[in-house]
Amino acid sequence: MIYAIVFLPLVGFLIAGALGPWIGVRASELVTTGFLMICAVLSWVVFFDVALGHDHGYAPIIGNWMTVGDLKVDWALRVDTLTAVMLVVVNTVSSLVHLYSIGYMHEDPDRPRFFAYLSLFTFAMLMLVTADNLVQMFFGWEGVGLASYLLIGFWYQKPSANAAAIKAFVVNRVGDFGFALGIFLVFQLTKSLGFEEVFAAVPGLAGKTIHVFGMDLDALTLATFLLFIGAMGKSAQFLLHTWLPDAMEGPTPVSALIHAATMVTAGVFMVARLSPIFEYAPATLEFVTLVGAVTAIFAATVGLVQNDIKRVIAYSTCSQLGYMFVAEGVGAYSIGVYHLFTHAFFKALLFLGAGSVIHAMHHEQDMRNMGGLRKDIPFTFAMMIIGTLALTGFPFTAGFYSKDAIIEAAYAAGEHHHVAMFAFVATVVAAGLTSFYSWRLVFMTFFGARKEHAVQTDHADEEPTAADLAHADGDQTHQDHSHDHGHGHHAPHESPIVMLAPLAVLGLGALGAGIVFGKYFIGHDYDEFWKGALFTGRDNHIIHKFHDVALGVGLAPTVVMALGFAVALYFYVLKPGTAQALARTFPRLYRFLLNKWYFDELYDFLFVRPAFALGRMFWKGGDGAIIDGLGPDGVAARVADGARLAVRLQTGYVYHYAFAMLIGVAAVVTYFIAGGLR
Repeated sequence: MIYAIVFLPLVGFLIAGALGPWIGVRASELVTTGFLMICAVLSWVVFFDVALGHDHGYAPIIGNWMTVGDLKVDWALRVDTLTAVMLVVVNTVSSLVHLYSIGYMHEDPDRPRFFAYLSLFTFAMLMLVTADNLVQMFFGWEGVGLASYLLIGFWYQKPSANAAAIKAFVVNRVGDFGFALGIFLVFQLTKSLGFEEVFAAVPGLAGKTIHVFGMDLDALTLATFLLFIGAMGKSAQFLLHTWLPDAMEGPTPVSALIHAATMVTAGVFMVARLSPIFEYAPATLEFVTLVGAVTAIFAATVGLVQNDIKRVIAYSTCSQLGYMFVAEGVGAYSIGVYHLFTHAFFKALLFLGAGSVIHAMHHEQDMRNMGGLRKDIPFTFAMMIIGTLALTGFPFTAGFYSKDAIIEAAYAAGEHHHVAMFAFVATVVAAGLTSFYSWRLVFMTFFGARKEHAVQTDHADEEPTAADLAHADGDQTHQDHSHDHGHGHHAPHESPIVMLAPLAVLGLGALGAGIVFGKYFIGHDYDEFWKGALFTGRDNHIIHKFHDVALGVGLAPTVVMALGFAVALYFYVLKPGTAQALARTFPRLYRFLLNKWYFDELYDFLFVRPAFALGRMFWKGGDGAIIDGLGPDGVAARVADGARLAVRLQTGYVYHYAFAMLIGVAAVVTYFIAGGLR
């Protein structure tokens, strides 16, 4: 069964990718989508057998991958509760995205290639979550990066899509370099890369140091720090987050797949999988908590001023990933995975709902050009309301249980650690901001009067003008299409059933996933559910402690959620124009948030321009002037010079040749006469 789950997406990729032009568009769609539906059903079967049943997991070995000296790597598929959870998340969301794409991409002529890329992306993620060793995990890790590059740049005719794909690829390579160094260090310390062998060796490495750059550093702290750098890149954490908003250049189904279930959750999964190592590195866990808290608050502030409907949801993803890392940083790995699980449903719902809005608006993504859509697309409106309620943590929705658990765990850990207390404050504030920008999206899109004329928007990499400030919250608007053939509709219209059915399924998950599965992930069935798949040290009692926090702590996120809703309601429904006035009152703060804290400009100044300057120097000075100048180009030039001299001697006049012969004879005679005189 596990072989079918993992390899059917690969088969779908090969069929649609290699045979797509011959079997046709419809066959490519049906084959890839059908295979993913089978995988989703089988994943739920595995989930009930392993996580909710009495099966403690297994790891069938496919074969030996490589043996180099002391390094022996088998290709095995590890199946335990953590794997089962990820299989459900990845394949359920991916199958629904495949189905949704049949309707959303129906105008695109390159659909076989698109569905092939989707299946390749899913296969790479499945290889990552079923890995039984760090090399296999790295294989899936890099495969996800490659597939995301292909999907983000799917519309390669658009320069902005190409730039976004390259940016995502390069920024992720920064994190992946740290991840690779961490793997090397783990092998040096344990002489193995298999999870069981590494986990067994870790307790004996506690307190040991390694000499690096003239310093003695704690070995496990350094190893986990390097591994987490990889998670920061893949999960778009603060400082390595800049690729995530630009990834919106890909089609909306790609955004749902990347931001809900696959690529961005890889870092969260990796930390959970390697919890037996991280538990022995408390300094790294504090760093994880700090990065998660800063990311949560940073992304929430930037989300306040976005106007592109997909970018608002993208920054909310970045913020929610920060929540997950806060949970893992305080040792509550199961709560982090619980939020990953619930987040997949409501975030995929929001992205696909946004795609339905874009479809209804004929590829318009700027929320300032929308308004009053709740009557035109009522089902999409209802699903977006459900997704927003879950994202903001409305009581009894999926996000309410998992997000509140993270905040309570941060507070419980903060009683003894200042970093955790900072994380508690940051996550509470971020919850209020999340509520504001989420309801702002709903009010701007579905309420008010419909906008008849497009707003001239600025570009994100330029300073906003006075006109932009007058409209408030200006940002670059990206059109989610490459070929606008038109839908044959003039007014906004509801999406076809093939797009609405996935929304309904995800809506059920956004409402019920929290209350149904909470007792297993973090409740009284915790031990029986996880069966040791997540490791917590003997001093880690956070799962028990967070249940005992004061009532006020548990109510805090709900209070700020209600406050954020009230402010958004006042700004955009009760007194429209308040946001514009506020932007004009605080233009510098507005520009700061609009330009995403100027990280793109800072990185452009510190890294991009120097890299291009260095490249030009090596290109023109090193390669062109020195290597080619003294090498092949120089030799060829000298040969050409010699040829030109030889050509000048070949005049074609007989008297020139006779003169040359006479000079030659005179030279020979002179030589012998001079030789005879000696």
